[in-house]
Amino acid sequence: MSQQLKTTLRDSAAMRWTALLLLALAMFCSYIFMDILSPIKDLMLSERGWDSTAFGTMQGSEVFLNVFVFFLIFAGIILDKMGVRFTAVLSAAVMLVGAIIKWYAVSDGAYGFIGSSLEQWFNNNLNYIPVFDELGISPFYKGMPASAKCAACGFMIFGCGCEMAGITVSRGIVKWFKGREMALAMGSEMALARLGVATCMIFSPFFARLGGVVSVSRSVAFGVVLMCIALIMTIVYFFMDQKLDAQTGEAEEKDDPFKVSDIGKILSDSGFWIVALLCVLYYSAIFPFQKYAVNMLQCNLTLTAPEADSFWGGSSVTIVQYVIMLVVAATGFASNFQKQRQRQLLLLGISLAALVTYCYMGYMRQSAEAIFAVFPLLAVLITPILGNYLDHKGKAATMLVMGSVLLIACHLTFAFVLPMFKGSAVGGVIIAYITILVLGASFSLVPASLWPSVPKLVEPKIIGSAYALIFWIQNIGLWLFPMLIGKVLDRTNPELVAQIAAAKAEAAAAVDAGEMTLAEAEAHVSQISEQVAVSFDYTAPLVMLACLGVAALVLGLVLKVVDRKKGLGLEEPNIK
Repeated sequence: MSQQLKTTLRDSAAMRWTALLLLALAMFCSYIFMDILSPIKDLMLSERGWDSTAFGTMQGSEVFLNVFVFFLIFAGIILDKMGVRFTAVLSAAVMLVGAIIKWYAVSDGAYGFIGSSLEQWFNNNLNYIPVFDELGISPFYKGMPASAKCAACGFMIFGCGCEMAGITVSRGIVKWFKGREMALAMGSEMALARLGVATCMIFSPFFARLGGVVSVSRSVAFGVVLMCIALIMTIVYFFMDQKLDAQTGEAEEKDDPFKVSDIGKILSDSGFWIVALLCVLYYSAIFPFQKYAVNMLQCNLTLTAPEADSFWGGSSVTIVQYVIMLVVAATGFASNFQKQRQRQLLLLGISLAALVTYCYMGYMRQSAEAIFAVFPLLAVLITPILGNYLDHKGKAATMLVMGSVLLIACHLTFAFVLPMFKGSAVGGVIIAYITILVLGASFSLVPASLWPSVPKLVEPKIIGSAYALIFWIQNIGLWLFPMLIGKVLDRTNPELVAQIAAAKAEAAAAVDAGEMTLAEAEAHVSQISEQVAVSFDYTAPLVMLACLGVAALVLGLVLKVVDRKKGLGLEEPNIK
């Protein structure tokens, strides 16, 4: 029996980490698509007429079905009954379907959504949803652009697959790494997946403006291609996982029937509730912020576009900067696994030098999206360190508290300090870089300690359901806060909203009077919208997000007390 155990895939470090890589690459692609429109919010306003409310409502729709149709709960049941490999492939397929619909929603041309009969249908329908409108939770509203409505429908479907993939990956890592370097594995998966955020920030605007002709549909098409790759990754994982079960003689989780009473066991645990609420508070202050971060920087930094025919204004600099980003991530990540001190310091030095080079290039490009793309890079560097520390030393609850403190400091800096440097081209960018990097570090502290703590709170056979419940609670915040940020932006910047409305009315009157052609009127509105898109005051939304960090800090302190009283083991190492 011992000889058999030594020869399984799970006992091979190379195979374990290959399985992790497949799952992480799928999440990497999904993270890119999740925020594919975030760095081009200004273009969605000028090209598709999406104001902040429409943009926020569409972004929040990603988790609508998960929250209000309880799809995430069903996803957890599917995972517990059908197993990791089936659910992984299913989630990737669902994400791909949703991605294709969202791409069609923003496409134009002869066979695109814009100008089609389907666009007219969306204009005339989904303006009132019984019950949901009364409760104030409808994913649509009267006057919402048709393309935003259709995109919301696709994003809902994508969100079902994405959140299903999230709990599946967590369960898959537990299956392959339990009793081994589990926190390191989860931290590494998160580091690679979040590199997708940086990839999105760099390449979404690149494809939207490729060739000097703006087309937002190109950015989404890029995301669709990546979702095809994600599906291929999960299919390869399917066969690896199947072989593992054949070697160990273990049955997939579907042979252990799910019981409704299992959910009751989870919900009756106070430690679970504190962790779940910490999750919703912390993630609500991060993921919705990502969707507005680029526009926030555009509104608070003094940026002057370089000459179009210069290296900094061309398209090749995007590729060069992304390669440098990969060097930062790869060398920083690899430095954590070096046993020789000299080699470790060499890789770390290369990573830091590349990071400085990347930041310099972002400044020279005068690009808000390139500046924010630095967000996950420090996370990629320190997440394995944190995961390794948790595996051998513990202190998960303490890390949750530290992450919350950093979160509060960063949002308040964005709200009050960054605007003070509005006239300083260099000072503002430096403050932005430092704050974004620290926020990325905070994003490492919390998830790296949060997710490995869940198996300490529930029985192994219901881990899938536990993750599903946490994700469901988390998704309430991910649905609510993108919309809230959009609504708060519009209501705290009424003069900008009025300016766009006046431009539209003026253009319509000019067309009716024969003073403008329809194309000229659209160009006029687009020009005004471009100016308005980079003029918002983000103070109120950022203070709101900082308040979430304060609430998370309080809960983190409470969790430390509960852990000490009940002996949950959250401060203990994973490897004993």
